[in-house]
Amino acid sequence: QVQLVESGGGLVQAGGSLRLSCVASGTIFSINAMGWYRQAPGKQRELVATITSIGSTNYADSVKGRFTISRDNTKNTVYLQMNSLKPEDTAVYYCNADLRTRFISSIYENYWGQGTQVTVSS
Repeated sequence: QVQLVESGGGLVQAGGSLRLSCVASGTIFSINAMGWYRQAPGKQRELVATITSIGSTNYADSVKGRFTISRDNTKNTVYLQMNSLKPEDTAVYYCNADLRTRFISSIYENYWGQGTQVTVSS
C-alpha cells in the first residue's frame, strides 16, 4: 500500500525552528513533484513549497527566506526546514507527491499524507 507519512511537527515558540519529514513508502517506481501544504483552522489548504524531481523549488511568498524544501530521492523523502517560525505558521502541514506506482504505466497519481500539526506560540 502506497502512503506518505509525515513526522516532525510539534509545539515551538515564535522564532524557533522545526524540520518536517515525509517518507513515501510502498511500491513506487518513480516520484515526480513533491511538496508541502498547510491548513489553518477555518482556512483553506494552501501551498507552502514544492520541489521537482530535479530540485527546482517554489515557495509561497509568506515563507520565502524562512522555509527550505529539499528531498532525498534515494530515500523517497521530502523535508521542510522551517526557521523563524511565526504564530501565523500554525497549521496542519500535509505532504503531497506525484507517484508512479505501476510498472507498465507512465501515469503519476497524486497522494496526500495524513498531516502533522505545527503550533507556534507567541
